[in-house]
Amino acid sequence: MPPANFLVRPSFVLPTSKSGPLPKWIATIFCAAGLGLSLYSGPASALAPTPEPGMQYVPGKFGDWREEYAYAVGIQAYIFGYPWIYAATLRHQWITQYVNDDTAHMAINQFWTTPRLVTAKWRDGGTPNNDTLYSIAWVDLGKEPLILSVPDTGDRYYTIQLTGMDSDDFASVGERNTGNHAANYAIVGPDWKGVLPKGVKALAPSPTRWALIWGRTLVAGDQDMPAAQAIAHQYRLTPLSLWGKKNAVTPESHDVWAPSDPAVDPLAHWKTMNRAMTENPPSSRDALLLKTFATIGIGPGMDVDKMDDATKRGLARAAKEGWLILNGTSATAYHMKSLGNGWRYSPTTFGKTTAADDFLVRGGLQSLIGIIANDPAEAIYLNARTDVAGNPLSGDKRYVMHFGPGQYPDCKAFWSITMYGYDRNFIDNPINRYSLGDRSQGMKKDPDGGLTLYIQADSPGQDKEGNWLPSRHGTPFYLLMRTYIPGEALLDQRYVPPDVTEATR
Repeated sequence: MPPANFLVRPSFVLPTSKSGPLPKWIATIFCAAGLGLSLYSGPASALAPTPEPGMQYVPGKFGDWREEYAYAVGIQAYIFGYPWIYAATLRHQWITQYVNDDTAHMAINQFWTTPRLVTAKWRDGGTPNNDTLYSIAWVDLGKEPLILSVPDTGDRYYTIQLTGMDSDDFASVGERNTGNHAANYAIVGPDWKGVLPKGVKALAPSPTRWALIWGRTLVAGDQDMPAAQAIAHQYRLTPLSLWGKKNAVTPESHDVWAPSDPAVDPLAHWKTMNRAMTENPPSSRDALLLKTFATIGIGPGMDVDKMDDATKRGLARAAKEGWLILNGTSATAYHMKSLGNGWRYSPTTFGKTTAADDFLVRGGLQSLIGIIANDPAEAIYLNARTDVAGNPLSGDKRYVMHFGPGQYPDCKAFWSITMYGYDRNFIDNPINRYSLGDRSQGMKKDPDGGLTLYIQADSPGQDKEGNWLPSRHGTPFYLLMRTYIPGEALLDQRYVPPDVTEATR
């Protein structure tokens, strides 16, 4: 959980810029950096702690102020910049390292599509779904635009999400906002200017040179897999210079720089962040933040190795604490609306956290926990880490979740409930079932038209196995409800999922 003083904003007058008052986030930076005195409208002594007799700054006795300053500002910088660390790490892993057919592996500017629905063999975290085929690509827009081509998908739900290195969405293509017809879309970098070919529609430009494309193609069941694969394998990325050229082949490249290794270098995350930000600068709207971070050697064009030893010590501490803070946002349900029965809504800023200055959500919930997140108009997520009594969900207990008639989530595309371990991966189980939802085969409804799910490690009995979501003995878990193209009750956060209740024997 964040330190007690982390989000405390003291009463002081914020400075202004030409564009108006500074964001409240800036206030936290100045306060943490020890600059609050210059902003306070009253006597500086009013903010000073009660001094001990003879107390004064003595180098080496009370610690080096440079270390403490780097630590204080460094925590803020780590929270702000974590998406660049994670994105650069995943990019290198997915482009250069092959593990098995269930692990993402792709060439630059080319799609990789999962050969099947993701299973427990996927160990890259990110809370993957078990509902859609994934089509993923890391694209470099520094040289020229890429043209994204999609086929006519008929009545099949699909969405292709485009995100920058900050993990926020900048565009999307799919049933909800562009329709299911065949089309071609231009993906352009932040500085590109030019003329697009006829019939190619321009998407909003990427805020960064590199972008992550994440396509999802809905699978209705085992028998539907071949048809879904046929659709997904028609998604294409073509460099603008090759557009319209017959039999043109996109060159295959796996050449991408490696992140620094935190196992051997306590400043590794900062070096990765600096390099990623130099390649993919943050938004100009964050210039004042970056100016502050630069005082400790962090940001585009900065070299942390050039900083003094005290600053390096502070940064090494800040990286460790910053990571714990980001992890804590999930464990403590930061910015999630509680429904009082164990279920919580994901933050409304998902997918657009940068514009909202919501950097804790961006770094902790959106990037670290989910890699990326859809805009709420595309998908709303609810999660439960406890049962209705407030006890943590455990594979050593049995639970029941009962949907009454008409209690199903209102969404146009699909809904599902998926189980995850705390490593944000599926929990392996003997029947290879990781979710239940509106397309699950073999589920039996109750006589009243409702639906009862059995969440436990052991079979609830042969007659109930179609409604069984397996856990594992000794393993804590959490549940995630996905709702794609949500209706008004979900968008307004009025819909309440059924209680997860511990079963009595």
